[in-house]
Amino acid sequence: MSAPDFWDDQERAQSVTQRLAALREQVEVFDCLKRDFEDAAVLLELGEEEDDAAIGAEVQSEVSAIKKRVEKLEMEVLLSGPYDSRNAIVSLHAGAGGTEAQDWVEMLLRMYTRWCERRNFRVRILDLLAGDEAGIKSVSFEVEGLNAYGYLRSEKGVHRLVRISPFDAGGRRHTSFASVDVLPEVEDTAKEIEIKPEDLRIDTFRAGGKGGQHVNKTDSAVRITHIPTGIVVSCQNERSQTANRHAAMKLLTSKLLALEIQKREEEIAALRGEQLEIAWGSQIRSYVFHPYTLVKDHRTKVEKTNIEAVMDGDLDDFIKAYLIHTAHLNEKVPS
Repeated sequence: MSAPDFWDDQERAQSVTQRLAALREQVEVFDCLKRDFEDAAVLLELGEEEDDAAIGAEVQSEVSAIKKRVEKLEMEVLLSGPYDSRNAIVSLHAGAGGTEAQDWVEMLLRMYTRWCERRNFRVRILDLLAGDEAGIKSVSFEVEGLNAYGYLRSEKGVHRLVRISPFDAGGRRHTSFASVDVLPEVEDTAKEIEIKPEDLRIDTFRAGGKGGQHVNKTDSAVRITHIPTGIVVSCQNERSQTANRHAAMKLLTSKLLALEIQKREEEIAALRGEQLEIAWGSQIRSYVFHPYTLVKDHRTKVEKTNIEAVMDGDLDDFIKAYLIHTAHLNEKVPS
């Protein structure tokens, strides 16, 4: 930050200052925890010297509070992957089931938005395709915050919903599926992923859905096709074509980076001598609203019966269990 040309690139400068603030906060949390631990140790010695039960109870309460804070830090320590500290780009897609599945996507979007609010992460919609009658067919959104990708990569996979459908006049039970894809945001496109202009086909079109008069009357939406891989991305939620193109390129770059990550994961799987347990298209979690209430993660076996809390963003138990689970798997990789 002391470099003379640091503020020449405003976007990069802002990113660096945000990361610095986040790192400072981490250090302050650790220093505060260390001080409180030392104070509790001194208080314990005092209680033993004076044989004071009241002091012992106070120390016990303080240690319990410290333990909870340590558990929270333990989860952050598990985020040691090369891209874990980055922002995340999350895409949700409705599976078979029409309106029922599209409503499930909207419910998941709300769930992840609530989780982000709990962590003071910023959510920005990149592209949204509304359902024909209700719900959302697909949506891509960016999550800005330290370790956003590290946390949210645990959500990649297929999510299953079982409930009495509000769209079924007969009140029958329905099963719906939605897929969740999570990508790390690319910090420096030129350094990490090379994209040749001749490999791109860029189309503009008029945005649809709820976007206001300006959005619907101009060809501001952008669709980019990466010809070598066939990857197609689009963005229509910004007001200008330039902003939509920038957002679409960011999404494309992240998808290309994800291909590289997938190759590395396949190499690790080959070393283990087994297939990866976490893969696109696998059912990772079930949300049962009827005939009982239960959310179960099929990878870690973590279960929660308070389904309302989960749908309000209480996901940390699932995320922590997944991070521990994958850390143990990585320890089994032969050197």
